[in-house]
Amino acid sequence: VGHCHPDIVKAAHEQNQLLNTNSRYLHDNLVDYAERLSKTLPEKLCTFYFLNSGSEANDLALRLARQYTKHEDVIVLDHAYHGHLTSLIDISPYKFRNLEGQKEWVHVAPVPDTYRGIYREDHEDSVTAYANEVKHIIEQAHERGRKIAAFFVESLPSVGGQVIPPAGYFQKVAEHVHKAGGIFIADEIQVGFGRVGKHFWAFQLQGEDFIPDIVTMGKPIGNGHPIACVATTKEVAEAFAATGVEYFNTFGGNPVSCAVGLAVLDVIEKEHLQAHATEVGNFLMNLLNQQKIKHPIIGDVR
Repeated sequence: VGHCHPDIVKAAHEQNQLLNTNSRYLHDNLVDYAERLSKTLPEKLCTFYFLNSGSEANDLALRLARQYTKHEDVIVLDHAYHGHLTSLIDISPYKFRNLEGQKEWVHVAPVPDTYRGIYREDHEDSVTAYANEVKHIIEQAHERGRKIAAFFVESLPSVGGQVIPPAGYFQKVAEHVHKAGGIFIADEIQVGFGRVGKHFWAFQLQGEDFIPDIVTMGKPIGNGHPIACVATTKEVAEAFAATGVEYFNTFGGNPVSCAVGLAVLDVIEKEHLQAHATEVGNFLMNLLNQQKIKHPIIGDVR
């Protein structure tokens, strides 16, 4: 919402003057914020965990998936980056290829890129073809006696080149993953909160019929203030709680962070930033596409 936005600065300052505690102490801001956030998401995603960073959110999503499915393996897209914790470097080909390499429980699927990928615009059904790549990975994993816990994907692969997956791809992949007893995790850390313009969440570009099992949030959630969130279904959360080991994060969801989070949502709404993203995005795309017609060196505009 912009550098040092006065509304955000004011919200943080006012709450700081009143109270900031760790999250063992109950505070209305946490509940108010969870309620506000839930209004932006499909009804099914009704349980929220608050944390301090996107990496923490993705690490928790991994734990939730493994606890719920009782499986270990994860499928990710090539070139993906999901965070800086050890567990996330392991599922980030962008990083692990330059470090210790690929772990046996990690499986890499091709990016559904119809411009430069293995199935392109001229393919008769690139959506099914890319989804079938995930299906083959699952079958090969099963042959080796391995079981899939999750398909972990950025809703719009950003480090991989701002690739917008073709509509329907997530639905088909989710079908294969659910059939294998796994769940679908949508990483919205870089692409959520109205940044895609048409929708509040990038996974919604796939169509209204698609709902992930877990959504993770970071970066834009606090406009630079350290706050993050994992949203999931009641079933996944209950399986996690059933261990008797509760999730605790000292400053996750503290009163100041939640005040900031609420202020960010207010500004997005009040200043019509989602509509603004659509308008400016379309304006830029049109100008760049005109350049593309003129200059053959420009291959694709994203």
